[in-house]
Amino acid sequence: MYTEKVMDHFEHPRNVGEIENPSGMGTVGNAKCGDIMRIYLDIDENQVIQDVKFKTFGCGAAVATSSMATEMVKGKTVQEAMSVTNKAVCEALDGLPPVKIHCSLLAEEAIHAALWDYAQKNGIEIEGLEKPKSDISEEEEDEEY
Repeated sequence: MYTEKVMDHFEHPRNVGEIENPSGMGTVGNAKCGDIMRIYLDIDENQVIQDVKFKTFGCGAAVATSSMATEMVKGKTVQEAMSVTNKAVCEALDGLPPVKIHCSLLAEEAIHAALWDYAQKNGIEIEGLEKPKSDISEEEEDEEY
């Protein structure tokens, strides 16, 4: 069963679309379930995320986690965006069913992939950021938040 927040973000997703010439763009997927998530970031000269958009192909939980993750990083610094974890996304949505936890992991990884792209384009290093994986299916967590 999905929470009211998950249903709200699925039925009325925030920040859908794409950004032309983004500061960073990240795409990740899960080969097991077929979900694919792409996040676009517009980051200013002070490393603040001015705008964020997403396109997701997947289930309702994938759309909801994408929507919530974009809300959580908008207006934040690059370093603050690094603290948006799959657990934080789950908590912000008041939980996900155990079989859908991987959707929140996709959201975290898509943000990190977009930040990685931004860092590579600008020749900078972001503390704590590692090269993202394009397929997260090997990493799925079986925890419930």
